Amino acid sequence: MSTTQRQLPLIDLSQLEAGSPGDRAAALQTLRQGAREVGFFYLGNHGVPPELDAALLQQARALFALPDADKQAIAMVHSPHFRGYNQVGAELTRGKADWREQIDIGAEREAVPQAPGVPAWTRLQGPNQWPAALPEFRPVVLAWQDAVTDVLLRLLQACAEALGQPRDVFAPLYRDHPYQLMKLIRYPGRERVENDQGVGAHKDSELLTLILQDGVGGLQIELDDGRIIDAIPRPGTYIVNIGELLELASDGYLKAAVHRVSSPPPGTERLSAAFFLGARLDATVPALTLPPDLAREASGYTRDPHNPLFHQVGQNTLKGRLRSHPDVAARHHADLLAPAKV
Repeated sequence: MSTTQRQLPLIDLSQLEAGSPGDRAAALQTLRQGAREVGFFYLGNHGVPPELDAALLQQARALFALPDADKQAIAMVHSPHFRGYNQVGAELTRGKADWREQIDIGAEREAVPQAPGVPAWTRLQGPNQWPAALPEFRPVVLAWQDAVTDVLLRLLQACAEALGQPRDVFAPLYRDHPYQLMKLIRYPGRERVENDQGVGAHKDSELLTLILQDGVGGLQIELDDGRIIDAIPRPGTYIVNIGELLELASDGYLKAAVHRVSSPPPGTERLSAAFFLGARLDATVPALTLPPDLAREASGYTRDPHNPLFHQVGQNTLKGRLRSHPDVAARHHADLLAPAKV
């Protein structure tokens, strides 16, 4: 697959919210095109202080610099809620190990008591694991999570408007308890090998994803024709991409694009923070009635027998977590796994 020099579109959030009628219309058109044709775009003028982004990356560096024993004390395998630290190679994408270490952090909520008849996806809710050696880690992480949740909820309203819908059409999906997940990720440098998978080719399963990059590139997006766009770091912006739930709701008008991260070269590392805004786990994704001109261009959502999409959000989310973290699944959720064939 060849690499193209095409740039990701730039969306100005302030123009979507407070621009003149002409500027808002132009920004909505750029959003509609970027979300449909590429599935990825830069987001500028989002309002999150750069000092908060810098503090988050500082805490990420401090976490990954901890002794291994400190990191293993909060390993994800200890958490039935899929929260915590993963060493390099612990997470799988399409069955292959990702060359990255990371910590997964969600909304800080109480675990749901389990009993017969309680849906299995309620197991995803619960507390996070926090590094005891870094007292500033938790407040900085939760402050950044709150800030970017607000950004994406505002952007989601603009996405609804771009689809010819009321701005609050998605509110039943996120009201009170949206599903929130973030990853702080370190990609260590390594020699180029046949498989340079930092994280393998995949689509994101939620509504919207927001990515804070450092200055080291590596994120790549695959277009429908097989060409690749490099998501070059652009100061002052986030990368945002469409998730499968929005593709599902729009019957494929919006595109959840395949993307990957290649490992940086030896002697370097790449740091990023990825935040995934999902729907309430008890919600059902609606099938929107698009305006006729948009409906004619909706090609249907992707139907992959290896990755079926469910309108019931909790079922959809749990499916992905069980697949990506087989060690957690085996320790805490063996009753949900298919029996081995003999």
